[in-house]
Amino acid sequence: MKNDKQCPTTSVSKLLSFHPCLRGVIIYFMFFSSGLLVGISAIVRPPPPPPQKLPINQHPLPSFPLQQHHNKSSIRVNEHANKNGIMHGMEDEELLWRASMVPRIHQFPFKRKPKVAFMFLTRGHLPLAPLWDKFFQGNEGLFSIYVHAFPFFNQSFPPESVFHGRSIHSKVVEWGKVSMVEAERRLLANALLDFANERFVLLSESCIPLFNFSTVYSYLIRSNQNFVEAYDLPGPVGRGRYSPRMKPIIKLEQWRKGSQWFAIDRKLAVEVISDRRYFPVFQKYCRPPCYADEHYLPTFVSMKFGRRNSNRTLTWVDWSKGGPHPTRFVRTYVTPELLAKMRSGGHCDYNRKKTNLCYLFARKFLPNTLPRLLRFSKKVLKF
Repeated sequence: MKNDKQCPTTSVSKLLSFHPCLRGVIIYFMFFSSGLLVGISAIVRPPPPPPQKLPINQHPLPSFPLQQHHNKSSIRVNEHANKNGIMHGMEDEELLWRASMVPRIHQFPFKRKPKVAFMFLTRGHLPLAPLWDKFFQGNEGLFSIYVHAFPFFNQSFPPESVFHGRSIHSKVVEWGKVSMVEAERRLLANALLDFANERFVLLSESCIPLFNFSTVYSYLIRSNQNFVEAYDLPGPVGRGRYSPRMKPIIKLEQWRKGSQWFAIDRKLAVEVISDRRYFPVFQKYCRPPCYADEHYLPTFVSMKFGRRNSNRTLTWVDWSKGGPHPTRFVRTYVTPELLAKMRSGGHCDYNRKKTNLCYLFARKFLPNTLPRLLRFSKKVLKF
């Protein structure tokens, strides 16, 4: 027959539609093949390399500066590490704070020889610097020098001078104002940053040494007392300068007067720059005719540290002519006899023993006295 002779033609879709079992087998085979290919590729692919280990020092650690705005600030445990100067960029508040820190471990981790800090509070020029250069010569490592001059004054010393690079960050100082004591505290704070400094002497541009360095150094280092002149003086220039508004922190019977020029040890120096109780009273209530430089330190030391104080100054001054200022020595006044009188003309106690060596320094010597002082220094002053 005609239909029997033709071959049947069937498409895949028709086949799948007519054979549901076969369709399920094909779909299963397709999913199985896909999974098999993924598994083989995962096995054949090489494992990723392990993360590279960096040295410990390549991992930066976060830094936390004490004060980011003071990029010039630096504190040296021992100032021997820096010979180029003492400028640090700190303002008074941070300076006093840093200087007030006291090590609890008294044994130093480095070699340390006690030094004397010579602090010069000046208006400007140091006309007697050549005499002081001669005094310090050959005694390097036993002293430090700090100069507080007016901010606008820029005196340059030759590199060979001991005063080269020794000016501190300063502020304007007015005679008879509390700013003088602020300058003294500023000098002390700078000197305290050097842990080798054990004695602190305040001097002016008109001061001279009366003895050679070894005598001055031994006298200061071996002393068991401080040298802050303090006495009770009735009358208008003593108790008359006291303000009742200072009560109850400072009472009239505690009020003292004395010379501005002192020599103190490290322990007392820390107490002076750390004082937040008595000094603010002077800042607020001591106005002319009250002169803070003549009353603050004598009053403060007598109230708190009187047992360790000698109640005398080491700076010889002539008040015999009276008036608000001592005698000013001009060139013709300078004689070997005058210098000898300053050196041994007193009577005092030193470490509980009587002595006639009571003054290590003297003032006020004008600039024109320098040639004669240099001439007599070797014969009379012994340097």
